[in-house]
Amino acid sequence: MIVYLDTSVVLRMLFAEPEPLQAWGKWQRVYSSELLGVEARRMIDRLRLESVLDDESVVEAEAQEALRWMEQSMGSIRLTRPVLKRASLPLATEVKTLDAIHLASALIFQERRSRNLIFATHDRQQAVAARALGFEVLGT
Repeated sequence: MIVYLDTSVVLRMLFAEPEPLQAWGKWQRVYSSELLGVEARRMIDRLRLESVLDDESVVEAEAQEALRWMEQSMGSIRLTRPVLKRASLPLATEVKTLDAIHLASALIFQERRSRNLIFATHDRQQAVAARALGFEVLGT
């Protein structure tokens, strides 16, 4: 099983939120966009600024370290012009900007590698969009 991870899946694991992805770690290979690291670090920082995590929080340090480990264990799909161009094209469903970049990354990866890619997300709207694009979806 080859999986594309959306940031929502990684954040749920990082913060030990309820109902994590059942298939976590059961994949043959896993990929995500470079965008994942940016989104996840922005969330960690936002939680710190909102005082959910304090500046010297062990939880914050553990989350940063776990994120680095996760990133090292997955293939990274670069934010290239073709990805951004694909993300700007019309889609069949409503899709937020960063979600469109994740979907475009997965689509281009799948086309270039001729592989069936399973899209993992905990975002219901993104799951709808991924299914509309022909992906099998995990996590919702």
